[in-house]
Amino acid sequence: MNKIIKNTLILTAITVIAGLALGAVYEVTKAPIAKAQEAAKQEACQQVFPEADSFEAMEVDADAAAKAIEAMGTNATVDEVYAAKVDGSDAGYVVTTTDKDGYGGNIQISVGIMNDGTINGISILDINETAGLGMRAKEPKFYNQYAEKKAERFYVSKDGGDGEPIDALSGATITSRAVTGAVNTALGYYQNALGGSGNE
Repeated sequence: MNKIIKNTLILTAITVIAGLALGAVYEVTKAPIAKAQEAAKQEACQQVFPEADSFEAMEVDADAAAKAIEAMGTNATVDEVYAAKVDGSDAGYVVTTTDKDGYGGNIQISVGIMNDGTINGISILDINETAGLGMRAKEPKFYNQYAEKKAERFYVSKDGGDGEPIDALSGATITSRAVTGAVNTALGYYQNALGGSGNE
């Protein structure tokens, strides 16, 4: 009986010490990790809005995001929004969205949108599509189709629809639709929450 109590006390002490050590490590690394994550986000913003000299995080309007998703008919989320600043003035926005209908799951992108609604650029942040097919969405030849276009929405050309056509990746139509869905979700949020009006 004494041996059981002794072992229990030892295990309890080990658990408490390990917990305290993990807590201490977390406290020490929390700030550097947050700083690195913020730097990565700023870098992602800079890729789609290179003219901006700073980016300020904005709160995502959940109601406007829901309206944007419904209006665009996507299965997506609006994850983050930044105001892009040039010399302290608003030059546009960077909207990060995730479309859940990729062939390999979620596809997360950042979309730079200028004040007049023109797409400044897109950057694919997270994608797990088939190598040699859907992963070619990361090639500029594909994602640059969205850049410098001012449209209310995009559609994959083989599907037909309203807006600006996008040529699908050969053998990866599902991926093409998902990336287009993510871009459209960003545009929808711009139109519903940020005062954008799309193509006029």
